[in-house]
Amino acid sequence: MKKFYVTTPIYYVNSVPHAGHALTMMACDVVKRYHQMLGAETVFLTGTDENGLKVMEAATTAGETTQAFVDRISATFAECASDIGTDVDIFFRTSSSRHREAAQALFKVLQDAGHIYVDKYEGWYDVSSETFVKESEVVDGKSPDGNEVRWVSEENYFFRLSAFAEPLLAKVESEPDWISPEGRRNEVVSFIKQGLRDMCISRSNPGWGIPVPGDDSKVIYVWFDALINYLAASGWPNEGWQELWPADIHWMGKEILTRFHATLWPAMLMGAGLPLPKAVVAHGWFTFNEAKMSKSTGNVLSHGEIIDFFVKYGCTREMAVEALRFSLIRVLPFEGDSNFTLDEIAKNFNADLANDLGNALNRSLSMVHKFADGVVPSDAPEADLVARVVSLREAAAAHFATHRYNLALDSGLEVVRELNRYIADAQPWNLAKNNDPRLSAVLATMLFMLRGAEGMMRPFMPMAANELARQLGYSASDHLTEWTKIGEPATMNPGAKVLEPSPMFPRIDLKLMEAEKPKETTPPAPAPAKKEKPKFEPPAEIDITDFLKVKLQVARILEAEPVEGSHKLVKLQVILGDERRQILAGIKASYDPLDLVGRQVIVVANLKPAKLMGHESQGMILAADGPDGQAILLTPEVEAPEGTSVH
Repeated sequence: MKKFYVTTPIYYVNSVPHAGHALTMMACDVVKRYHQMLGAETVFLTGTDENGLKVMEAATTAGETTQAFVDRISATFAECASDIGTDVDIFFRTSSSRHREAAQALFKVLQDAGHIYVDKYEGWYDVSSETFVKESEVVDGKSPDGNEVRWVSEENYFFRLSAFAEPLLAKVESEPDWISPEGRRNEVVSFIKQGLRDMCISRSNPGWGIPVPGDDSKVIYVWFDALINYLAASGWPNEGWQELWPADIHWMGKEILTRFHATLWPAMLMGAGLPLPKAVVAHGWFTFNEAKMSKSTGNVLSHGEIIDFFVKYGCTREMAVEALRFSLIRVLPFEGDSNFTLDEIAKNFNADLANDLGNALNRSLSMVHKFADGVVPSDAPEADLVARVVSLREAAAAHFATHRYNLALDSGLEVVRELNRYIADAQPWNLAKNNDPRLSAVLATMLFMLRGAEGMMRPFMPMAANELARQLGYSASDHLTEWTKIGEPATMNPGAKVLEPSPMFPRIDLKLMEAEKPKETTPPAPAPAKKEKPKFEPPAEIDITDFLKVKLQVARILEAEPVEGSHKLVKLQVILGDERRQILAGIKASYDPLDLVGRQVIVVANLKPAKLMGHESQGMILAADGPDGQAILLTPEVEAPEGTSVH
């Protein structure tokens, strides 16, 4: 039976991996885990491209033998795959005997079929990208990629790529989803229509590479040999290769799509009479401070640096890996490119994991402990919320089908956001206060939605999904690992004990991050003279009519979150009777925002709205000054109806 087969490009070993390489590994790992949840047997390939003149020259520069060099650099890619939690089945190396056998066999098949011939090659060669360059493409002695070129004149083997232009165009036109996204598919069509020229597929043997079969004076051109890895890993030309080939998805960066994976590689397969990959997907680049992330320029952010960043700001190492996985897929550059800086990473982490997921988990488990002794109710979750989780599951499946894993992830995050909205609307604390029998079903619905979030998170953050399931009271054998069961009430565990909430993703202090950045060396402009603060004068006496102008009311806090960039402010959503308001309060040093939800407070309700840190505040919370200067919130001695006047 055919297995689901997904591949990254194999990575060139001229230098160590960066976040862009981790992204492609991550995309393949996510789709593999998703198809496992659908019940498929899956195989995930990654590996290293170790032949070519550039590799040999890099080894010489490093003072190593070529084999020692490729062994060392290849190991860093294998470590990267392990470090980011990817479940790789095949780590393939083009220096292996298995690859050599398949590359020479495919060369011979194409040669015997008349698709390869001998001719003299004269022209420019870009060693850095291992690419032959047209005379018209050379500008100021450089290739279109900006690399130095060399003049080459020698007899070589050529592949009749020009013969496959029409079949390739017919393939694209009959199967428009074969190449994604649409913009890059259009680039491929344009490239083919400009005219494909036959490709020189050999070089003089420098002592490193795969010899042309029957001619040891030549080695197979590195791009021609490298592409064969996907087929070689299936076992071709030996028995059983059909269990794996054709690949279901080739994932890669956009720079290697048009010339190689969407033209040369399918043409080679067509010429050999072999099936083509079912889908070829090319993502955009990560940019770092608005410039392309590139090993050659040193403008990189490594996966290890990002993991260490999350550890530094409070994550365990296991959850730091999960935060890295989230960060890579959250901004997956599909049509365009994505700026990828620690500032962007931290903002997304705080908004989606620390705030939305953290709030949902903490509030739900805390209220189950407070109102139901920590036991999962046996009530059925509310039908409209069940339908909502199912619809988000189906939305995610549709995004997976079009390779938009960032949008599939967002569907999972929407389950969490929906839960936070549901808690605010259902007000379980009020139901508990009034002994309302609906409370049990509300708590069950809250836990049901967290169960749905567990399943939706699993392809992206499997260890975080496991931890979420553990806090919900599920054993490892009861983890939600079947995609179609997400949103099924039957997956609930009534009667089980939930754990006390434990934050998986502690909030990153953005102000501390900013303070820790290296300071600019240019001297700052002199600060303006500081105005002296006016001395405190006790307020003058007022009469009762002045006091009655202040409208004090009882309010209940529905939501609470820290204000980005402020050490003091907390943004509160409160309800006063039938009215909902946003109020900012300088109580962050005294209260954890998560502990404020459900609490009653006293509000100045007729204060003119004001802007604080870019947010509107529609009132004021009353608090006393404690002996250490911290705020002490004023609350009713016993619960009062929201909106009740205070005299």
